[in-house]
Order: sequence, then structure tokens, then C-alpha cells
Amino acid sequence: MTSSPEESAERADSPESSVRHTTGNGVSWITLNRPEAMNAVTWDQRERIIALLADASADAAVRAVVITATGKGFCAGADLRGAPSDGGERVAGDVARTIRRGAQRLVAAVLDCEKPVIAAVNGTAAGIGAHLALACDLVLAAESARFIEVFVRRGLVPDGGGAYLLPRLIGPQRAKELMFFGDALSAADAERMGLVNRVVPAEELEKTAREWAERLALGPTRAIALTKQLVNASLDTDRGTAFAAEAAAQEINMTTRDANEGVASFVERRTPTYRGL
Repeated sequence: MTSSPEESAERADSPESSVRHTTGNGVSWITLNRPEAMNAVTWDQRERIIALLADASADAAVRAVVITATGKGFCAGADLRGAPSDGGERVAGDVARTIRRGAQRLVAAVLDCEKPVIAAVNGTAAGIGAHLALACDLVLAAESARFIEVFVRRGLVPDGGGAYLLPRLIGPQRAKELMFFGDALSAADAERMGLVNRVVPAEELEKTAREWAERLALGPTRAIALTKQLVNASLDTDRGTAFAAEAAAQEINMTTRDANEGVASFVERRTPTYRGL
């Protein structure tokens, strides 16, 4: 059965095709797939990414996540075409509500995912695309990748938690430099500043991401999740609160099978086998 060009075009730009999803060896791969638009993220894509990250948290078989993209761009920012609209006149509060429901939910979904999330940045990451990458727990970048705080070029204030993420990663002075000028930051400079864990040749990006993700997938998943929570909260709390959270995390983790396996393997002088439970 053949389909019309209109039907084919609709399927090609559906959330399922514009955000590819595969799983294997305990890893959930989320791939932005609109290379012709430098993977500028649409409303539908954003909702699918958020849902896939929530699914990863709930699925015991998934023990790590990779977010990457096809083509020359990782994500060129937000593409607002296709966003729901009631057609009415904008009123006070609409913009703030849109940001809360949109860019902030996307970044929060990465930060709150209960599995470690790796960004494999294959090309330009601009605006919310940069913040999507920087919200990830580990960032790999191809040598050709660039990070751009593009908002100031458009006369806009950063969204998607940029003013929250960047100062925590590189300090307020560096963050202001990037946000005030909007200059493109090379992968090498991003690594030097601490925004990127490792820069690799483009042809090695997927291989390296796979190696890192599968290594994480063999680890003690609940311990990693609790560690992620502690680190993400550490810069927002005082020492007493952080110490209390650490003690609570230890209490919870010691009820897991993996913690018992880790201790037993140490006593028995063998390599542990973690099951993510």
C-alpha cells in the first residue's frame, strides 16, 4: 500500500521519528533526529524526551541513558512551531508559564532522572540545546562541537535553567562572560573550563558514549542514583542539610541488593556483579 507525500511527511516529522529511541545492554538511547533543522527541539520532541526520561527512571532494565543527535548539530535551541496555542491574546503570566512548562521541565527531567545521563554532543549545542547537554551527568563532545549561549544575540534572557546550571559548573564570572557576549565556545575550551568531561574525534563519539554508558549500566544503579541526588543538591544546601541527606542516602542504599553484593564481594575478594537492585 502506498502513501501520499503528505502522509509520508507527517510520519517523517512525528515525535517517534524526530526523536529516535532504542535500548540495549541496559542503556536507553535518545537521539534527536531533525538534522535539517540542526535538531532545534519542537514541542512534540520535548514532550517525548521528557516521557522517555521518566520511563528510564521507572524501568529497572534501563541503567543508563545517552542523549545525542544526528547530523551536524546536537540541538540549535527551541523550535516553537507546533506548540499548542489557544489563539488568544497574550496576557501577563503567559511567558513565565510557557517557560515553566517547557524549557524548565525539559532540563528538570534530565536532572531528576534516576539513571545517569550522558550527553554525546555531536555538533552545535545552542540555547536550550546547550542547557540540555549541560544538565546531563556526564558530557562527551566531538571535536567539532560548539556551545553557544545564544540568548543575548536575540535580546533574550537565558531559559531552561541556564543561569542556574552555568555558575555551578564554571563559577559566576565565567558564566556571565558566556551569557553576556554569546560567543561560540569550542569543545576544547568547554573541556578546559569544566563544562565537558572529554572531547573525542567525531568518529569516536558514539563508541566512547557506548563504552561509558555500558560501564555505568554494570554499576550499582541505586547507589549511583542516590549519589546523583546528593551532588545535584549539594550546592543549594548548607553543610548540616547535606550531611543529613548523605546519612539518609546511606541508610536507603544499604537496603539494596547491590550494596550487599558490593560488601560481600569485597570480603570474598571477588569482582562484584551488580543487578541494579
